[in-house]
Amino acid sequence: MNAPAPYYLKAGPLGVRFNALFGKLARLGVSLAGTAELSVRGRTSGTMQRIPVNPHTYEGDQYLVSARGHSQWVRNMRVAGGGELRVGRKVRTFTVTEITDPVRQAEILRAYLEKWGWEVNRFFQGVTAKSSDAELQAAAGDHPVFRITLVN
Repeated sequence: MNAPAPYYLKAGPLGVRFNALFGKLARLGVSLAGTAELSVRGRTSGTMQRIPVNPHTYEGDQYLVSARGHSQWVRNMRVAGGGELRVGRKVRTFTVTEITDPVRQAEILRAYLEKWGWEVNRFFQGVTAKSSDAELQAAAGDHPVFRITLVN
């Protein structure tokens, strides 16, 4: 029996357009509620792939959370080990460490959903910032979390 595919909710045509708009705004220096443009090297193409993200600060560290699940940027990040965050001319190069402990992931997810839930709750299949620890831990495997370490 085959294992189920990792959770991933691909953006539809409207989502693609919004991502392009928010990415362009970040490149121009306009950050809406803290958004930035993530650039990560493609694992097969080798070219930089760009997508808007919501960097999240929790207990003094910065994290990237994949609301849509095991997306292309997540797969690329696992291979590349880091990338760049851009808002206007400010470019921050970073490396990442993936958080795999479900208890720690759940703590970060709760804080992320408290801040960004208005935008991303629909991707979490009913899990919200008010969900139980057990529910958040169960959802943790569907939403990869990376701790960012700035290089420059």
